[in-house]
Amino acid sequence: MRLILLTSLTMIAFAANSVLNRLALVDGVMGPAGFAAIRLIAGATTLGALKWASQRKTRPPTRTGLKGAIGAGSLALYMLGFSFAYVSLPAGVGALILFGGVQVTMFAGAVVLRERVPAQRIWGGALAFGGLVWLLWPGSATAPPLAGSLLMAAAALGWGIYSLLGRGTVDALAASSLNFTLAIPLGLLVYTILPDQITGYGAFLAVVSGGVTSGMGYALWYQLMPQLGATRAAVAQLSVPLIAMAGGMVFLTEDITMRFIVASLLVMAGVWVSMRSKD
Repeated sequence: MRLILLTSLTMIAFAANSVLNRLALVDGVMGPAGFAAIRLIAGATTLGALKWASQRKTRPPTRTGLKGAIGAGSLALYMLGFSFAYVSLPAGVGALILFGGVQVTMFAGAVVLRERVPAQRIWGGALAFGGLVWLLWPGSATAPPLAGSLLMAAAALGWGIYSLLGRGTVDALAASSLNFTLAIPLGLLVYTILPDQITGYGAFLAVVSGGVTSGMGYALWYQLMPQLGATRAAVAQLSVPLIAMAGGMVFLTEDITMRFIVASLLVMAGVWVSMRSKD
């Protein structure tokens, strides 16, 4: 029960990131590069403060080689792709593309890492992925913009890799703090190349997203990953789009299409089937 509750709390935090990002960019004044850079800095600051305050006795990870570069690079890819995608995507649609892509990445990672995947979870994952295919199928006026979809797919690749790295984490807080800190230069580099305007309201939302729903949410996620496993974690995240959709309806007055409703039902059915499978 504790695992279910903490996982649910983490999924709400993930969905809140979609709503906060979209809220910041919806008026076209706050830019995606600035939002991502501030989000990374706020996350690193919050996690660094928490790590200092906790005074843990466990030895912090020192991933300064290839593994450290992968952690920082995958986090930056997710953050930047996520922000730029939300220039054109609604909150719920963006979340569905993101976590559908994450599912594919993490299932592939489970195969590479030789994690045993029950047949029922495979069928559930396939059903959920079918919902994503239905949403993105071309030739419909309700299909999401291609550029935004590709950017969110890149973000999904980054988040999937980042989540897989959390499987063997001993100190989730220290690992998350290090990842955010190492990713800051990449975020600032993109902002230098593609500078955009920063508003007070947008910066506030970026700080909330970085410090609370990202920083603390991701540290909690790294704590849960070893207990969930790659495939269960992948499927659990597919509940995020529905939460983000609800947030988009309440805070952004976004329209919900029949295509999105059908896709969401398929995704949730897949989540239900997969989570019922026995390890």
